[in-house]
Amino acid sequence: MIAAIKPAGSRTRGLLAYLYGPGRHDEHFDPHIVAAFAMLGMPDPGRDENATLTELARHLDEPVQLRNSEFGRPVTDHVWHCAVRAAPEDRQLSDAEWGEIAGRIVHAVGIAPEGDDLACRWIAVRHADDHIHILATTVREDGRRPKLHNNGIRVGDACREIERDYGLRQLKKGDGTGSRRPTQAEIHKADRLGWEQTSQQWLEDRIRAAIPHVTDTEELLTYLDADGVEVKPRRGPSGDLLGYAVGRPGDENDKGEQIYRAGGKIAPDLSLPKLRARLEAATFEEHPTARRTRHTTPWHQATDALDTLHVELAGATGDESGRDERAQAHIAALGELIEATAQHAPTNLRIELQSASREFARAQRSQIRAEGRAADTVRLAARDIIHTATGSDGSALAALLAAMVWAAILAQRWHEAKNHAHQSDAARRALDHLQTAADQALVPVLADLDRRLPREQARRTLACDVRAAVPDHAERILADENWPALAAVLADAEAGGHEPHQLLKEAAEQRELDTARRPARVLITRIQHTGRNPVRISQAEAARIRSTRSISAASTTASVQKRPPEPVTAPERGSRPRR
Repeated sequence: MIAAIKPAGSRTRGLLAYLYGPGRHDEHFDPHIVAAFAMLGMPDPGRDENATLTELARHLDEPVQLRNSEFGRPVTDHVWHCAVRAAPEDRQLSDAEWGEIAGRIVHAVGIAPEGDDLACRWIAVRHADDHIHILATTVREDGRRPKLHNNGIRVGDACREIERDYGLRQLKKGDGTGSRRPTQAEIHKADRLGWEQTSQQWLEDRIRAAIPHVTDTEELLTYLDADGVEVKPRRGPSGDLLGYAVGRPGDENDKGEQIYRAGGKIAPDLSLPKLRARLEAATFEEHPTARRTRHTTPWHQATDALDTLHVELAGATGDESGRDERAQAHIAALGELIEATAQHAPTNLRIELQSASREFARAQRSQIRAEGRAADTVRLAARDIIHTATGSDGSALAALLAAMVWAAILAQRWHEAKNHAHQSDAARRALDHLQTAADQALVPVLADLDRRLPREQARRTLACDVRAAVPDHAERILADENWPALAAVLADAEAGGHEPHQLLKEAAEQRELDTARRPARVLITRIQHTGRNPVRISQAEAARIRSTRSISAASTTASVQKRPPEPVTAPERGSRPRR
C-alpha cells in the first residue's frame, strides 16, 4: 500500500472538483465519501443529488474561515491531500475497510487523533476500486494548527501496519534515502511529449553519468551544460557555489518558463554538499596511467581496485570502528565504476550494464555516512576507464565484470546484515544484469580457448592440480562444461612460468565458489587476470620445471588407469604443446 502526500494547497473547492470529476483520463467512476470526521449530515455530492461541491467545501472550511476572521489574515496552504493506493495483486477492499484505513492514517499523521473532538475536518473519497483520496483542512476546531512535521514517515509507518492487519502485500519500510516517485502528472506529461522517462529520471541519469568524468562540482556543472542539461547555479556574493538546479530542455510550465529541479530533490545523494564531499575526496595529483605496468590496461586496473573492495566488504560485518563508513564509501564508488564501464563497454553489453548502473544507484546510498577517502582506488579506476580506455580487451573486460558480480554479491550481503531492505533489493536487481553482461562478455573468450585446448594427458595432470588446490569444489569444477577451457587457461599460465596449483588456490581464496553457478567460469576470468604477466625465470629453472612436470605426468597417467575416468572429457584437438 502506497500513500502519496501531495503538496499543500489553498483551494478546497478546486480539489473537490477533481475528486468528484471524471479525472484527466476518465478514470474516475462513482465518487463518494467512505469516511469523514463526522458522517452524520455530511453533504456528499456523489450520493446526494441535492448536495453541491461548494456546500461541501464550505462545510470543511468552517474552522479555517473562523480563524481568518479572528486573526484578520487568511491561512495559506491549509488543504492537506493524500492518495492511498493498494497494490495491484491485493484483494478489493470494501468501502467500510477503506473508511477504517483512512481513519488510521489521519490519526497517525496527527490530523484527527482518535478521541479528539476538536481535531481537523477531513473526508475520504473513493472514485476507483484500488485507492482513496483523503482531504483535510489543517485548522482544528479550536483554531490551532496541527503539527505535521515528518507526516510522510508517520503515514508510511501506518501503511506498513495496515498491510499486516488487512493481509495485503507488505512493502518495505522507507529510510528517507530513496528518490521521489514520479507523480501521475509527470508521467502523463512525459507520455504527451513522447519522452521515455520523466524529467526527474532523465536528469538523475545525466548527473550520475557525469560523475565519473569530473573531479569537483564546478566541473560537474560545466559538463552537464555541455551535455545539453539546463543548469542554474546559485552563488554567493563572493562567487562561491551555494547550490544548483537543473532542468530538461523542453520541460516548461504553463507560462512557457523552464522548470528547474534542485539536485537534492532529484535524489538525496545528488545535493551539492553530498556531491562535493563525494567528488573532492579523492586525490588526482597522479595521472592514472602513471600507475600502470606494461601489462596493465584500465580494465585490469579496475579489477585490481575491486580486489581492495572485496576485502573491505567481506570483513565489513565486524565491530571495528569505521568499518561501516568505509564499506558505504566502497559501495558508492562501485556504482561509479559500473557507470564508467557501461559508457565504454561494447555495444552488445551496454544495455545490461546501463540497467545495472540504474538499479545499483539505489544501493549506493544509505543512512550510513561514507568515509570520504576510503574508496579512492576504485574511484580513480572509474576515471581511468573514462579518460584512457580506448578499446575493450575481451578477457580483461570479462575479468572485470566477473569481479563486479562478486562485488555486487558482497554489497547485497552487507546491506542485508545492516537491515537495508531497499538497498539489498536494488543490489540484487543490479546483480542480475551484471551476471548477464558477464556471461555475454565471456562468450568470445571461451570460443578462443576452445580452439586451443590442451591434450588429454595434460588435462589429466591439471585435474590433479585442481583436486589438490580446491578439494572441496574439485568435482564441480571438473564436471563443469567449461573445464576444458579452464585447462587451456592453466596451460597458458604455466607456459608463462606460473604454477597452476598456486593460481587455483589464490583464485579460490579471492572469490568463494559456493555461490558460483559455474565455478570453472569464475576461475577462468580470475586466473586470466592474475596470470597475465609472465614470470621471468632462467633457462635452467625452466628445464627443471619441465622435467618435474614430465615425471609427474607419467605417474599421474599410471594412477589414472586405476581409478574411474574424469567426469567430463573432451576430444583431442591440435594445440600448442604444453611441454
